[in-house]
Order: sequence, then structure tokens, then C-alpha cells
Amino acid sequence: MDTNILLENGTNELEVLEFTLGGSHYGINVAKIREILTYQPITPIPNSHPSVEGIFMPRDTMITVINLRNCLGFPDSEGEGLFIITNFNKLNIAFHVDEVCGIHRFSWTEIIKPDSTINVEQNGVSTGVVKLEERLIVILDFEKIVTDISPETGLQMSDLDGLGERDRSDSPILIAEDSPLLSKLITDCLKKAGYMKLNVNSNGQEAWDKLCQYRKEGTLDDMVHMVITDIEMPLMDGHRLTKLIKDDEVLNHIPVIIFSSLVNDEMRRKGEMLGADAQLTKPEIGKLVGAIDKLMDQRKEHLAQKTNG
Repeated sequence: MDTNILLENGTNELEVLEFTLGGSHYGINVAKIREILTYQPITPIPNSHPSVEGIFMPRDTMITVINLRNCLGFPDSEGEGLFIITNFNKLNIAFHVDEVCGIHRFSWTEIIKPDSTINVEQNGVSTGVVKLEERLIVILDFEKIVTDISPETGLQMSDLDGLGERDRSDSPILIAEDSPLLSKLITDCLKKAGYMKLNVNSNGQEAWDKLCQYRKEGTLDDMVHMVITDIEMPLMDGHRLTKLIKDDEVLNHIPVIIFSSLVNDEMRRKGEMLGADAQLTKPEIGKLVGAIDKLMDQRKEHLAQKTNG
């Protein structure tokens, strides 16, 4: 199956691969997928997590296989199923599923955010639900599934240990991140790095509305010195948010950092075309702080030159 479907930049669309587990329908953003393979023999790893089936090595790349049925509490399947080979957060992982149904294009405005009855903040494994014909497709939070199995693949907080005491509270940052867990981790990390004025929004639309409000009020430069955005978010994704900011004559001076598990070579090219000032993948919280520091310092230098000039 061809998963290399190209989307235009900043159109607020995504491609979702639909697959089944135990008769239920689930989805994954095609941007995470490298390929789909038929079942192949796996080498078990002693004392590994119960959801880790083992490893296999197609084309000289070792790939960990995660049994999604086990992750979601379903009984084992009698059939062999398929492997969805993914790449995100710089990890190559195969997710073992029952069958693949097809690829569908949606607008992020069609993705319904699960409410708290479905997703308890720390435990939910769904990032959204979309209706297709008469069935619901649950889009799974693959980053959380992997982090739950292997916590060291999450944000590397230890990267900040050498920063020491810093006060960056004069630099307000607008954040767009839909995962409550990641949002808390990012804000904790940035506060540890001295950035105390954080304006957190759960999707790109909320962040864009705030920017428009500040522009209308004339408070933009007091309220926002930088924007940090995820890519995958309901209502408006990070690429669309970046495009809107950089295409706007009043807003385009604001630095935008894309901080997402999806940042690979192809996504980096898309972000550059949209005008992103920096792009980092999610484990690299230390590099995120370094990029923020650099762009904030450049902003101060530019303002000083304007004032003196």
C-alpha cells in the first residue's frame, strides 16, 4: 500500500490509515508510517514488556514489534495480522494489527477531541475520533503507548540539569499542544529553564484566536515573544498555524518553533517552506530550550538595534 501521499503545506489536512483490532476500527496519521508489511517471524526478547512481542530485522534495520491488542487489553488473535512500520521520535517501531482497511483524508476540523469520560488525562490512549460513513475511527496516541512501555523514550528532562538558576520571565511564550500530559511536561521543563510566562493552548485554533485577539487589542508584542507548536492537533494543526502566522504582515516577526514527534527529513522540509524558525523532535527538550534561548536573544538584539538606530 502506498503511504507516500503528499499533502500540500499548511492546508490543515491529514491522511489517516484505518486498521482493525478485535473488530474495532482505529487510525494512525500516515505521516508516522514508513511501510506496511505482512507478518514476519519475530525473535522474542527475554524479560521485555508484555506488549513487546520481540524484534525483527528487515533490510538490516532492527525494529521492535509492539502488540497493539495487548496494549488495548484485547485477547490474542488467532490470525497473523500485519505490521505497521512507523518512525516518530527518531524510533522505528512495528505495531502488530489485525488488518488494514485503507487511507482516508480528513481536515483536522473533523477530528473530535475525546472528552474526559473517554480519556483520563494521564491514562488515555486516544488523541481523537473521526466519523466515516456509519463507523467511528479512534485515532490512537502512539507516542503515549510507546512512552508507557519505555519511559526513557519520552521527554529527556535530565538534559536541563546543567542549566542552573535562570530568570527568563520577561519572555512570554504561546504554546499549542493537545496532549495534556505532554503539555504539562513541556511547561514544567520551560519553567525549570526560567521561562515562567507560558500561555498554553490545546490546539492551533485556540492559539491563533489568542494571537488575533492580542493583535486587535494592540498588546501583541507584550503578550507573545515566541510560539511553540505541535504538528498533530484537532481543529488546526501546527503547520496551518505556522503558515497563518508567517503569512500575516503583523505577526510574521514572531519566531515559531515546531516541537513534534513527526519532525523527520520530509516534515522538516515542509516546516522550512512554511517559515518555521526551528524544528525539533519531542525527546529533545534540552535542544528545545537551546533553540528558544537563541531565538529570544536574537529578538532582543534586533529590538536593541531598532531602538539605537
